[in-house]
Amino acid sequence: MNIFILGATGRVGSKVLKQAVRDHHNVSVLVRSPEKLSIKGGVTIVEGDVLNENDVMKASEGADVMISALGTDKTTTLSESTPILLSVMKKQGIKRIITVGTAGILNSGTDPGVYRFESSESKRKTTRAAKEHLAVYEMLNKSQVEWTIICPTYLPEGDARGGYRVEENYLPEDGKEISTGDTAHYVYQELIERNHIRKRVGIAY
Repeated sequence: MNIFILGATGRVGSKVLKQAVRDHHNVSVLVRSPEKLSIKGGVTIVEGDVLNENDVMKASEGADVMISALGTDKTTTLSESTPILLSVMKKQGIKRIITVGTAGILNSGTDPGVYRFESSESKRKTTRAAKEHLAVYEMLNKSQVEWTIICPTYLPEGDARGGYRVEENYLPEDGKEISTGDTAHYVYQELIERNHIRKRVGIAY
């Protein structure tokens, strides 16, 4: 498979990259700082900016699927880059995108009709990051692409250990956390198995 990864130097993206290279996929990445990549062998590396459509076009050439593990980092990069990604997908003929979101944009299990970040379930003091991820969800949902948004709750650094639960559109009951390793494991599993097309997926232990 030809896989294009955004956020490949990040906590989740770097672990998705490792799995894709391990299984001998053709992998390309777009990164601002190539020196931060944990793996370089077997990877086509394009240095550039996700907000530059020409850079995204160059890095995604020949891709079958996009994976975005971009973080919010107190910016609007997520919401600003999504129209660019959708434009590039159309031009390149890429039909599938998997992104890493946040549990805040899942449906509330306690307050019907609202998102978790708007409900009493949310313990976050700020909703800025959730609103950025919500903007991405709304744009993807209006598009024609085959999207999946993996929505982890509290995300401590850690290896994959298994035993996590997933649920469409909701966070698994009493889910409190999920490691970066297991989140990356599930992103890669969804890439291969395609179980949740055009769905948000909550993930937690």
